[in-house]
Amino acid sequence: MRIDILTLFPEIALAPLNESIIKRAQAAGIVELHAHNIRDWTTDKHRKTDDYLCGGGQGMLMKPEPIFEAIEELKNENTKVFLMTPQGKPFKQKLAREYSKLEHIIILCGHYEGVDHRVIEELVDEELSLGDYVLTNGAIAAAVISDSIIRLLPGALGDERSHQEESFSDPKMLEAPAYTKPKDFRGLIVPEILFSGNHAKIEAWKSEQALRRTQQNRPDLLED
Repeated sequence: MRIDILTLFPEIALAPLNESIIKRAQAAGIVELHAHNIRDWTTDKHRKTDDYLCGGGQGMLMKPEPIFEAIEELKNENTKVFLMTPQGKPFKQKLAREYSKLEHIIILCGHYEGVDHRVIEELVDEELSLGDYVLTNGAIAAAVISDSIIRLLPGALGDERSHQEESFSDPKMLEAPAYTKPKDFRGLIVPEILFSGNHAKIEAWKSEQALRRTQQNRPDLLED
């Protein structure tokens, strides 16, 4: 897989992706990851990427010209283009699994008041949002999206079962509580069932606890 991130702040996008699992995935050739500065596709001496809104309004809007030039240069017949925007559909684990099967992804990062809508109409396949809040720029969100996709690629995780036994493996259920040694820490005791060796009972306990945590932390997942 190849991921190209288009942003005004490539350092922000790459910083969290150059450590740990994602760094190793790149070194192993599992994913090819690049972050590009949209200013590199400007043609004026000031490298201008934004302008005032037509019809008036607060803030500045990213211009279409450098974005069109960048995407048209980078894309191929297998490319999917995503735009990070608060107006996009919520990004969830199900989408991460779908996108992990793609060959080439371009992630366009909004900034200021977003991008000229002609970019969305002509170039963008999906508008994505991390949640109902606004970030200072889309580079942070692009790093999150990239991380969630890359860790699902074959070979990225040390144990392929890891992403099959975690929160949202079942889209309606959070993961059960997890414990490690020592068994007794400051009087806080690991549940005895986990030392029983009875795997059927342990799995039943995990299912019960997963449901309890979901009801407590994310009751919205159970509403349907």
